[in-house]
Amino acid sequence: MTTTFKSDQQILERVNDLSGKLNTLKTGIGEYIFGQEEVVELTLVTLLARGHALLIGVPGLAKTRLVETLGGVLGLEDRRIQFTPDLMPADILGSEILETSESGERYFKFLKGPIFGQLLMADEINRSSPRTQSALLQAMQEETVTIAGETYPLPSPFHVLATQNPIEQEGTYPLPEAQLDRFLMQIDIDYPNKDTERRILLETTGNEEVVPTQIMSPQDLKDAQHLVRDIPVSDKVIEAILKLVRNGRPDTTDNDLVAKYVSWGPGPRASQALVLAARARALLENRLSPSIDDIVVLAKPVLQHRMALSYAARAENVGMDDVISSLTSTLE
Repeated sequence: MTTTFKSDQQILERVNDLSGKLNTLKTGIGEYIFGQEEVVELTLVTLLARGHALLIGVPGLAKTRLVETLGGVLGLEDRRIQFTPDLMPADILGSEILETSESGERYFKFLKGPIFGQLLMADEINRSSPRTQSALLQAMQEETVTIAGETYPLPSPFHVLATQNPIEQEGTYPLPEAQLDRFLMQIDIDYPNKDTERRILLETTGNEEVVPTQIMSPQDLKDAQHLVRDIPVSDKVIEAILKLVRNGRPDTTDNDLVAKYVSWGPGPRASQALVLAARARALLENRLSPSIDDIVVLAKPVLQHRMALSYAARAENVGMDDVISSLTSTLE
């Protein structure tokens, strides 16, 4: 039995219609972001699943360039906010100012903040105070901003790609677990290999400035996001997701590593994220339905920020990669 709301033939036709654009999109992004194919794929999966992503990597790994490139190829209005300890919620959301009309009448006017864009880069989000973080994360969840009792809808589509620097942690405000859960994925960005770094040196240090060419429109992205939620998921994949997530919880697991080293595991939002991300990855690869392989590939980015290791794990040098690998090995 398969969970579906439209005929497979209709969905297949729509998948085939979009596949050409998505392939061109990946190729187009690859012309500006070198050697980060997995990062690009996971970021596109996040956007197709109508989610937000947390990018983790040291400075200089093209995180800002990735956001600018995505904005260009998708025709999205991209914004960037550099998070600092003195950043206030109004600096992100906007604020009301008092103005005077020509007749002398005074009134309040709302000035929209930088959050009113379609693709927002929240740079080093852990450097701002919890009050500012919560203002952004509430907007991410509700896709609206409320100022002085008035509610303003955010543009559609609306996505946040937040970054964290894993090196400098002194004086920062780590995101609480409940707020981390709002991110569909945590995407780790590693150093490029030698050949890629050589290409970066040759192609990004000249006078010529390359501007990304628009390949899809915001409406194309929204259509793809609607299609993702129509893609059928087999009961076999659903059972694999349930097994993976429930085995990640210490109180319901039969996995020895989880029972010994995990202090708390992923909630139902992780299961929802895996279903949506698997559907999005299937669409990105021009497939009608997700497979177990999709769940194995997506397990780490979806689960790693939704689980916490115990002190025993740190003492015995057991990492989150070890735990998640142990969980996915039972699915293969």
